Amino acid sequence: MESRGQQWTGRSLTTYPGGVTSGTPHTVWKRVLQGYLDALLTERRLSENTTLAYSSDLERLAETLAETGKNLLSADRHDLAAHLRSLTRQGRSPRTINRAISSLRGFYQHLVEVGERQDNPAQHLLRPRLGRPLPKVLSESQVQSLLQAPDISTPLGLRDRSMIELLYATGLRVSELISLDLANLRGMAEQGGRQSSVDFLLLSGKGGKERVVPVGEQAQLWLARYQGEARPELIARDPHSGLFVNRRGKLMTRQGFWKILKGYAVGLGLPKVSPHVLRHSFATHLLEHGADLRAVQMMLGHSDISTTEIYTHIHQHRMRGLYDRFHPRA
Repeated sequence: MESRGQQWTGRSLTTYPGGVTSGTPHTVWKRVLQGYLDALLTERRLSENTTLAYSSDLERLAETLAETGKNLLSADRHDLAAHLRSLTRQGRSPRTINRAISSLRGFYQHLVEVGERQDNPAQHLLRPRLGRPLPKVLSESQVQSLLQAPDISTPLGLRDRSMIELLYATGLRVSELISLDLANLRGMAEQGGRQSSVDFLLLSGKGGKERVVPVGEQAQLWLARYQGEARPELIARDPHSGLFVNRRGKLMTRQGFWKILKGYAVGLGLPKVSPHVLRHSFATHLLEHGADLRAVQMMLGHSDISTTEIYTHIHQHRMRGLYDRFHPRA
């Protein structure tokens, strides 16, 4: 199928008389564009949807250029840069702008190859940085269902409940959770030479920095039950000071705990759940209930508060979703 002298309409090709460069300046650039779209379909074998997207990007540029008396053939790099700035002002996403740059580069490279231009003015356009995707989080009701999933009548179920409670209550990294030792558990008071409760965890993070992470009341209760009822039975053959262990009494592994968590999530029909999703949920729920961002940063062990600020974006996104869903005039 010839690409020169034809128009791609999105569903079919309509033949035009003459070649690509015949006609008035107004029609020439249109025929050049049509030839490029045909080449995408027939030579590069791109899908119609992709070709439609490229067509939309280039026609949007043509409309912008027409306001200054230019067209796709006469545009220079300054015109293209101005067009991208205009897209940014319109609120177009970085992903959309990146695709537009790909469309422009491909189009002008095609013009060079077919001899319509000697340069590619889109060659050095700078791509915007794509924003970080928002971390996945569970709702509070989903977390509650996950907490109640283990069978606490068994030692392993009691261990699982304690681990999930502690993970959600503290926002620990999974590596920190599975490496907890009895020495990391600290209490504010002691009775008879023994710690009465675990009020906080004393952890050693990156660079040997210590951080203190408070432990909530519910996590304290389940941790106490696990230590009193399940752990002694699990480590009976080989006593040691590691806190969380597998059925053989050995320290829990990252893969082992991930499989346990995944099993409960699948059973509840929850979306993909990992230890890090619970860490994200911990931080997001704290902010939703009015916690200070700096305090959340300290509990998570982030050295830079900009890392913690991603959770404010999650909070804003969720709030906007609630507004759009429930406000009568949203």
